[in-house]
Amino acid sequence: MERHVQPADWIEVVGWFSLAVAFASALVILADIVLGGHRQKMWIMNVVYPVTALYWGPVALWFYFTRGRRTSKPLVEEQGLPDSDKLPQWDVQSKAISHCGAGCTLGDIGAEWLVYAASLTLAGKALYADFALDFAFAWILGLLFQYFTIVPMRSIGRLKGVWAAVKADTLSIIAFQVGLFLGMWLYQGVCPPFGGHNEVRAVVPHCSIVVEPDGHDDTQQRTRRGREGTAETVR
Repeated sequence: MERHVQPADWIEVVGWFSLAVAFASALVILADIVLGGHRQKMWIMNVVYPVTALYWGPVALWFYFTRGRRTSKPLVEEQGLPDSDKLPQWDVQSKAISHCGAGCTLGDIGAEWLVYAASLTLAGKALYADFALDFAFAWILGLLFQYFTIVPMRSIGRLKGVWAAVKADTLSIIAFQVGLFLGMWLYQGVCPPFGGHNEVRAVVPHCSIVVEPDGHDDTQQRTRRGREGTAETVR
């Protein structure tokens, strides 16, 4: 049996709203790049900016239109590249870190769907499988994004480019993933689910049994028919 967190309804509403805003922000950036003709001089940034909006939402939207769009091909041809020495340090660092963040985000999304679709577990827990695959996918894609940034800028060979990406992004990837894993662990394993409840699920052929503790001594039983057989819920 494995305990699952069933969030409160208001948590789900906030989550869906957050996702809607994030996807809308990403679509606005993508439309400006593709339909608006503002493709970046460094091609990988055409992917980085929309993906960054998936977790930064309106903040990424603001950064793109005030900072990122300036390095698109049309504006570079018209005004030249911005002088990095004259730019604020936070501007330069934000762009440098965004490669890592975009790669980690895509890696985490891919790994989470794989764990879910294949019902993968590690030491009997899906959360641990999430941790392992999330980190592996995020590290690979994070380094790949950094590789396609470093190699064109420095005009170096492939092996040197890979090693440079490893040195440049490994600590950033670790920091990104540790923050993500801590949030996942606190929510699913430590903190109460903000008004939701826990479920203990056991799955057997053609039958799914769900135990939902609610703190009451009395027991109520209900039975529902599902696609795979009979499911009993004991409260």
